Amino acid sequence: QVQLIESGGGLVQATDSLRLSCAASGRGLSAYAMGWFRQAPGKEREFVAAGTWSSTRAYYADSVKGRFTISRDGAKNTVYLQMNSLKREDTAVYHCAASLGGIIALGGGKYDYWGQGTQVTVSS
Repeated sequence: QVQLIESGGGLVQATDSLRLSCAASGRGLSAYAMGWFRQAPGKEREFVAAGTWSSTRAYYADSVKGRFTISRDGAKNTVYLQMNSLKREDTAVYHCAASLGGIIALGGGKYDYWGQGTQVTVSS
């Protein structure tokens, strides 16, 4: 069983930066791939970024590439999402997720555990 708790969301202005954190707990965390997803009101959940605990390899949605960076601190069991140059369209609830097997997947259905989410609101 893995528990994920996100934090760091808030209300910011366009072009601001924000860093989200996902604190993970449970056994065998290093075996999981970690992803960030977001869901805006009235829209489908969408992939944002994903990586693993054991490498710096990462994947990003085209809409955030060059602006967002996923990273992790194994000592703290925490995954981060650094978000720069925020836009209004980045407004959403952001969730982190863990995929058993360490396989980075773009589809939410491949993830086994999810956090409750943290709200990010970007105003113009």
